[in-house]
Amino acid sequence: MTGQDKVDFAGVARAHWDEPVPDWIAKLAEACAASSQAQVARKLGISGTVISQVLRRKYPGSMANVEAAFRGVYMRQIVECPALGNLPTNECLDWRRKARRFVGSNALRVQMFRACARCPLNRKGGTA
Repeated sequence: MTGQDKVDFAGVARAHWDEPVPDWIAKLAEACAASSQAQVARKLGISGTVISQVLRRKYPGSMANVEAAFRGVYMRQIVECPALGNLPTNECLDWRRKARRFVGSNALRVQMFRACARCPLNRKGGTA
């Protein structure tokens, strides 16, 4: 990509989101501009396509999960976990994903399976 081809991530977000653009979307655009869409995606553990779809407000998956991952990694947002104490939102999201499948051979996974099952953030529509 040449300098002339550089994507205006903030412009893309403004074109597709209502004003004011949500704070995390604006920061997502800033992060992509500061490094690259691919690097941001790698840090979040998602694809560059997801980043593109989120910036364009076209992502068909859970926007709340992408937001939780972004807020944990880039904005250092934390939540209070009943089992582990303060956790970055992206780690909370990872535990909630792992807790969908019971693994009885690991004491921490058993503890988190139980804790996540009772946690309000793990309810339908709950976000970290």
